Amino acid sequence: MKLGALLQIALRALATNKLRSALTMLGIVIGVGAVIVMLAVGAGAQARVEEQIRALGSNLLLVMSGARTQGGVRLPQGSSQTLSEDDAIAINQEIPDALAAPALRGGAQVVAGNANWSTQIYGTTPEYLQVREWPLAAGRSFSAAEMSSAGKVCLLGATVARELFGNADPLDQVIRIKRVPFTVVGVLETKGQSLMGSDQDDIIVVPIAAARSRVLGAPAQARQRAVSTIWVKVADGSDTKAAEQQVRALLRQRHRLQPGTDDDFSLRNLAEVMAAQEASSRVLALLLAAVASVSLLVGGIGIMNIMLVSVTERTREIGLRMAVGARTRDILGQFLVEAVTLSLIGGLAGVALGVGGAVAIAAFADWRVALSPAAVGLAVAFAFAIGVFFGFYPARKAARLNPVEALRYE
Repeated sequence: MKLGALLQIALRALATNKLRSALTMLGIVIGVGAVIVMLAVGAGAQARVEEQIRALGSNLLLVMSGARTQGGVRLPQGSSQTLSEDDAIAINQEIPDALAAPALRGGAQVVAGNANWSTQIYGTTPEYLQVREWPLAAGRSFSAAEMSSAGKVCLLGATVARELFGNADPLDQVIRIKRVPFTVVGVLETKGQSLMGSDQDDIIVVPIAAARSRVLGAPAQARQRAVSTIWVKVADGSDTKAAEQQVRALLRQRHRLQPGTDDDFSLRNLAEVMAAQEASSRVLALLLAAVASVSLLVGGIGIMNIMLVSVTERTREIGLRMAVGARTRDILGQFLVEAVTLSLIGGLAGVALGVGGAVAIAAFADWRVALSPAAVGLAVAFAFAIGVFFGFYPARKAARLNPVEALRYE
């Protein structure tokens, strides 16, 4: 029997019991919709992590000052100023594949006219923008003269510029950081949130000498040229692990640390951290899809149950069809096509439900979702496979009925 004729018979049989067919398809509809929504949410989360990784920068090493012990109590990381600007200069001079930028960091209240804002102050060098791959949206970076003379100039992050000046142009305006006037010479491009969820644009960048002598530093720090962190960017194509070992060896040599003693600094390879974060987001996306697929299996079991009931109800019909010449494969094909038709119709309805659900989540829950044709195709293909798998047993049972006994069935 041709496929077209089998499809007509299947549709006619399903239309005979519309409510039962609709309830049977409901499991597939919910299953396909859930798979599409979960895949969209998982892909959106993964895309968000990738954006945060790109915003942080690539091939980064972060060197932080070490901890110290006071009164028998181990103080937190960074409590001892063990790094200096000279360490960053040495890294730039002696490790050809690395670019280092020292940084001082602290919080401060900033005032511009009638507006004020509490933000993070970074004292650093122009190399910091290269290391972080952070371009300027407007204005310029610091000049060599401003760096050497502790010039009172600054770069504003997008959040600070918005809070202090609104829609006005902040360039060449004067702000006060801890009552010290600074002239705005540039505005940074928007970076967005970090991997930890903090706003990277809530920042003001000033020359490191100005930060140390006018805003953040203490007299001891000024004499030692101490810094809290050193950001190191490894050149593209270079081995970050090898660069990490070179930086560690150089700093241990400069700090005169004997073999076997602990580092007096902390060195983190952010490339490894970002790779682990990206891998965990992929696992989360697969886990969400796997959980949603369980509802598809439940829908498939429902199809098998209804098809078994249908075989029992239509036993005499099957016997009559066999008596007038229907072959075993015709009966098998008839019930198999019915099961697959149920799954595919439910799958298409589930696609509409899933796309609508993903759009609703993006609109009302403000979650990042990413719909892809591959996810939709995968869900429909899974629905088809469910129909074939769970419809085969009832169809095989119908095809193996004895015609004489089937005709006698009451």
